This record gives sequence, structure tokens and C-alpha cells, in this order.
Amino acid sequence: MIKVLKPGLATSVQDLGREGYYHLGIPPSGALDQYALSAANQLVGNPAGAAALECTLLGPELEFQQDALVAVCGAHMTPRVDGVEMHHDTAFPVKAGQVLRFDFPKAGARAYLAVAGGIDVPLVLGSRSTYALGALGGFQGRRLVAGDVLPVGIASGKGRAGASLPMALRQSLGGEITLRVVPGLYYERLTPAAADSFFAEAWTVGSEADRIGYRFKGGSALTFQPREQPFGAGSDPSNIVDSCYPIGSIQVPAGLEPIVLHRDAVSGGGYAMIGTVISADLDLIGQMQPNQKARFKAVTLEEALEARRSHKKKLSCLSKLFPS
Repeated sequence: MIKVLKPGLATSVQDLGREGYYHLGIPPSGALDQYALSAANQLVGNPAGAAALECTLLGPELEFQQDALVAVCGAHMTPRVDGVEMHHDTAFPVKAGQVLRFDFPKAGARAYLAVAGGIDVPLVLGSRSTYALGALGGFQGRRLVAGDVLPVGIASGKGRAGASLPMALRQSLGGEITLRVVPGLYYERLTPAAADSFFAEAWTVGSEADRIGYRFKGGSALTFQPREQPFGAGSDPSNIVDSCYPIGSIQVPAGLEPIVLHRDAVSGGGYAMIGTVISADLDLIGQMQPNQKARFKAVTLEEALEARRSHKKKLSCLSKLFPS
């Protein structure tokens, strides 16, 4: 068991998500950085998709009520056990009665704390992930609060203290990020000048960025091709008749600030989607801090599929190094 002394800013239980219910309006949820969660789990001998804690910007303070093997991957938020610094991307033991705390992040936005055996909350629609907007899954369907006591599953015994990610498999976080985008579904609604400026200019992550979507500011307002709005669409030029929203899709309400929808996003609505961030780059978004800069780069569907293959190859390298 793990007792939450301080919950941090937005700590929640996440796994790799609940796929297959988006058509019912239930988003996949799951870790915003799927690679970091998979890495932390495999360092402690868990399956890649075991439930762990996603710690956002300000980490929690946790008292362990049993001996445990843990690992922290993702954002560079130095873990400390009773004040003693532990290594990032490395499995380390915590004794019963000890307290785990985190420093402020030096890079990245979300750290993933995996515990051997996983966080043993109930499965909901096949996943332990928290969808807070729908009060679904995780620990009582919400972020953690002080006083919560988290159950831990039975460890596989395959993890070992000191297991560490090779440098080639560690994440590089911080700095200006390039996000690759497949233009569409309503890209043609932009004027040529707006389409050019969207990809030419740097954008800055807004303070409103969360698990539902990341808002970007600082670029030129985007203009849309003039047209008579169809029946059922709103009056704003960015409005359309309702359509489905893929995870990673980019909408620009009123043409002012692009919003990239993420893993807790609603499944549809009435804003035009000018493109979709490719799946291989979604982890990068989840690690962006407010005020961090990004540029969008147009790629073809073939390039997006090749990037996905490369990303899956990197994940398979983890599985070969740390078989669960």
C-alpha cells in the first residue's frame, strides 16, 4: 500500500488506455507519454501497460507502507527517498515507512512512477486509467488527494534494483519541439497565406494545456476561405457541421489559437480540424511545459507511417531488454 501525503498538482493512475470506446464518447485516456510509462514499468518487471502514477509538473509526496521496487521515467523530476536523491530511468528500492518526494522538473512535464506489481485499482472497461472528466477508472475516477491509500499488486519478481535504461533509449526533453502533422481533414478551408504561416511560425504552449488538449499561442491568426456556412454549422468561419475528432487532431477556434486534442478529449464537435499530429509525436506533446515553443511540420501519410514503425521499434527494444 502507498499513502498519499501530498497529491502534487495533477497526479493520477494511468496505464496505456482503454481503446475501443471512442465511438461511445469515452476517450482512450492513458498515459500522455506512453513510452515513459512503458519504460518505467519494464524497469521494475511489470508488463509495459501496468497501471502507474502520472505526475504532472509538481510531484506527489508518498509514504510507502510496504517494501517496493520503483522506477521514475519521463520528466526529469528527481525522485528522493527520505531526502536522498535517486537516479532517474533506474529501478530503486523503497522500504516500508520511507517517503518518496520529487524535485521540480528540470525538463518535461510528466513523470511516471511505476511500482513492481502495478497500482492495483479495479479495471473499468479493460483499463485502470483515470478519465477524470467522466469520473471513470483510476482511483475513484479522479486525481489523487491527500489521504488516499493506493493498493499495490503482486510483484513478478523479475525486476531488480539498479536496472537502468541505456542512454540510447532515454528521452531527450526540453527546448523547441517539432511536431509532425498530416494536413487534413479540413485543411483546404485555410487560405494559402494562413496555411503557410501555420507551418512557418513558432507557437508557444499556453497555460491551459492539460490532458484534454494543448493550446498553442503566439502565432498569426489563421484565416479561412470565405463560404456560406452550411445548415447546422455555427457562424464562426472555423465552424463545421459536427465531425469526429481523432486524438492528435488540431482545431483552431476563430482561427486564433491551435488546440491539439489529446487522450482525454471529446470524440467530436463543430470545429474544423486542419491536421493531425502523428501518433509517434503525441508523447512529445505530453512532455511540453507551459511557455515551451513548438513548430508544426507537414508530413505525408507515408512519412507518418514510417515514423510509427520507428516508434514501435524503439518500444520493442525496451521489451527485449527487460522481458516481463
